[in-house]
Amino acid sequence: MSRRRPLSEEERALWTGFVRSIRPLDPSREPSELPEPSQPAKVSAKDDKSASARPRVAVRHERPPEKKPPEKTAPPLAPLGRRLKQRVARGREAIDARLDLHGFTQVHAHAELLRFLRRAQADGARIVLVVTGKGAGKGGDAHERGVLKRQVPLWLSLPEFRSLIVGFEDAHAGHGGAGALYVRLRRARRSGD
Repeated sequence: MSRRRPLSEEERALWTGFVRSIRPLDPSREPSELPEPSQPAKVSAKDDKSASARPRVAVRHERPPEKKPPEKTAPPLAPLGRRLKQRVARGREAIDARLDLHGFTQVHAHAELLRFLRRAQADGARIVLVVTGKGAGKGGDAHERGVLKRQVPLWLSLPEFRSLIVGFEDAHAGHGGAGALYVRLRRARRSGD
């Protein structure tokens, strides 16, 4: 059986500095006093074999952390599906409402799109058409053209919109092609749900 040697003053100062640098996980609780490491505990020969195999650690029993309620995440977007898009393009599935964003600034277009989708959902619309335009623009700069064409799909992916819509896709050429989007709305939740 090996005997532990006592800590030197230098080692004790190092250990004390280390212990003081540790912060508790729960700042509202005061850390309990830990025994000094220089005082060896009496161990029987039977316990000595198992104790020498693993290092000694001061264990502090704490309550398990309280479970936080899961955060509400926005539902994922899903494509319209080939058949539904085909039915809308052929006129077999009705487009319940339309919004034309031509001439809107980004700020006004964002606000109007959100207002339109909320109103359409409340009215029970299932499929709506949002016309963004292709963005021919005045300048020849390719990155300046089609601001709303680029921005509207990004906006529809935001959590504030994802609670309103199931998914969206480019419209058929007869409905505006790359300058328009079919948007499938979620069903409005009733107040009793």
